[in-house]
Amino acid sequence: SEAVIGTAYCYLNVKLMARTAQRLGKSDDEQHYTELAGRIRDGFNNRLFNRQTAQYESATQTSYVLPLAFGMVPDDLRPRVIQNLVDDIMIQHQGYSTVGLVGMQWLMEVLNNTGHADVALTIAAGTKRPSWGYMIANGATTIWERWDMNTRDPGMNSEALLIQTGDVVTWLYEGLAGIAHDPDHPGFKNILMHPRVLPGLTFAKATLDSPQGKIVSNWLVRQGEFRWEVVVPPNATATVYAPASDAESVRESGKPTASAESVTFLRAEDGASVYQVGSGSYEFTFPAPK
Repeated sequence: SEAVIGTAYCYLNVKLMARTAQRLGKSDDEQHYTELAGRIRDGFNNRLFNRQTAQYESATQTSYVLPLAFGMVPDDLRPRVIQNLVDDIMIQHQGYSTVGLVGMQWLMEVLNNTGHADVALTIAAGTKRPSWGYMIANGATTIWERWDMNTRDPGMNSEALLIQTGDVVTWLYEGLAGIAHDPDHPGFKNILMHPRVLPGLTFAKATLDSPQGKIVSNWLVRQGEFRWEVVVPPNATATVYAPASDAESVRESGKPTASAESVTFLRAEDGASVYQVGSGSYEFTFPAPK
C-alpha cells in the first residue's frame, strides 16, 4: 500500500539523516533524527502491522520486504514476518516474486540476509513470467523495462518500469560470489567476503574492479571439498566468512589458518568461520557444507 511504502521510506530517509549527522559530528541533529525515526517506526507498526498474523497492510511481498530491509519489524516477530515472506513466494506464488520496482531493489538482499538464499536462487532461476529467465527465453539480451514487454504495447511505459533497478546482479556478486562493501570502511577499503553455498550450485566466479584494485572470489565444490580463491587488492583488507562451521577444518594454501600469513581468526558466526585478512591472494579449502 502507499502508506507502507511511503512511511517505510520516510523512516529510511530519517535514519540516513541520523547517520549523516553522526558522521559529521552533529550530535544534536543525530539525537533529533534518531528520536524521530523511533516515533515513525512505532507509528508504522501501530497503524500498519497486525501482530496476530505478523502481516503488514496489503500483505504483499513488498510490504514484508521493506520493513525487513530497513529494520522496522518488531524484534520478537521478525522470524514470523520472514516466514510470511518466504511462504508468499514459495507457496502462494510457486517460487515467483510479485514485487515491482520498489520491492525489487531489496528482495534478493533481504532473502540473502535472513538465511533464505535458496529462495533467492529459486526466483533467479525461474523461467515463467514474471522472471528474468522468461526474458532470456524470449530473446532478451538485456533486462526489459517490464515483465511483460513481449505481450503488451512495446512502447515505453514510465509508470511500469518494474525491473530497471532490480538487484539480481548485486545478488550475484554479494549473495553467491560473496563480494560486498563494508559500510564502516567505504570504497572497499575493507571488503566483506561471504559466499552462500546452495544445493544445485557447484561454482561461482566473480571479479570486481574496485577503487583499490581487482577483487576476486571464485569458489568450487568438488568431491566433497569447498575450494575458494580470494584476491584482496593492495591497500585493502577483507573480513572473510568461510562457510565452514568448524574453523579447525579450514586450510589456507594447504596450511592451517592459524599458521597462514595475514589471516587472523575472529569468530564463528551463523555457520561460518570469520577471518580478517590483508591484501594478497588466498586459497581456502574445507569440507563442503552439507
